Amino acid sequence: MVDKIPVTLITDDMVSYVMENDLVDKVLVGADRILATGHVFNKIGTSTIAIVADHYDIPFYVAAPKSSFDLTIPVGRVKIEQRDSREVKMIGSHLLAPRNVAVCNPAFDVTAPDLVDAIITEKGVIRAPYKKNIRRVLGRS
Repeated sequence: MVDKIPVTLITDDMVSYVMENDLVDKVLVGADRILATGHVFNKIGTSTIAIVADHYDIPFYVAAPKSSFDLTIPVGRVKIEQRDSREVKMIGSHLLAPRNVAVCNPAFDVTAPDLVDAIITEKGVIRAPYKKNIRRVLGRS
């Protein structure tokens, strides 16, 4: 327990299990970038958690400072960083996969706005329709 908040450590593969068994009542994630459309770019796996939360009807919230918002770029123009293949193929100097196997190792994924119940910022809580309300809450036209 930290700050009187109960904490349980799980791996990302356990998300569906804990949601299906009513061990989660809401999800709160951060964001690296949020677009004017409400698309949320965050560490890989965030979209998976949002999809599973939606399936089990669990609210999915994003908490991010206003500096995370990029209101100029369209979703299709955001470049997703591909991380070093050694992060997947190796532990230390031990090879876990064939040396020449192709690796897909994106650092981020995108969560569609229809999976986000609200975006929480220091300027207020933003709900759909995001195209209108992001600019209104952040004070940008």
